[in-house]
Amino acid sequence: MSIRFDIITIFPKAFDSYFNESILKRAQQKKLINIRIHDLRKFTKGKHKKVDDKVYGGGPGMVIKIKPLARAFGSILKLKVKSEKLKVVLFSPAGKQFDAKMANDFAKRYNHIIMIAGHYEGVDERIKKVVRDSGLNIVELSIGPYVLTGGELPAMILIDAVSRHIKGVLGKNESLEEKREGIGVPSYTRPEEFGWKGKKYTAPKVLLSGNHKKITEWRERMRKKQK
Repeated sequence: MSIRFDIITIFPKAFDSYFNESILKRAQQKKLINIRIHDLRKFTKGKHKKVDDKVYGGGPGMVIKIKPLARAFGSILKLKVKSEKLKVVLFSPAGKQFDAKMANDFAKRYNHIIMIAGHYEGVDERIKKVVRDSGLNIVELSIGPYVLTGGELPAMILIDAVSRHIKGVLGKNESLEEKREGIGVPSYTRPEEFGWKGKKYTAPKVLLSGNHKKITEWRERMRKKQK
């Protein structure tokens, strides 16, 4: 299984370093994920490549224009094949909060995810109708109870979170924290004892005991403390 991710953005270079390092880089090399960045300015007309304009009705800030958005979206759909299970995501502070369950569901249900990374005061509302009139559903997502300057970070987070659930991305399926010891359970490694500024810091003895039953019980207690 592989998933294709398309991101519509006005800052395409923002993704370069993150997607070209470590696990996500290897996942692309193995063709487990396919990430394509679409520069919205390439879908504008005129020498100034203007992608935003003032808000109708007055008010501060600028809004991403509908024409370049629709053109970018349309160009991605031209490459769509019938067998694709496609999801369209618009990042918005007012959207439903993205979580681990949603990431797992996306990985199981879709093999193509198109993301619109908004900016400024958002995007022209009509893009939602354009998507729906294309026979597709669009979901508005937020990555937390706060406002960001754009949708680039949320797009990176969604791709990272979803990709982890694709077989082969992490190397071993057991590497998923959700299936291992649980999120937030403390971890330790060598050395057993560590000295720092006159103080000694030691790893819990139970983890060095070799008693798997006691280790499991200790981790379960730690897991409950995180709740």
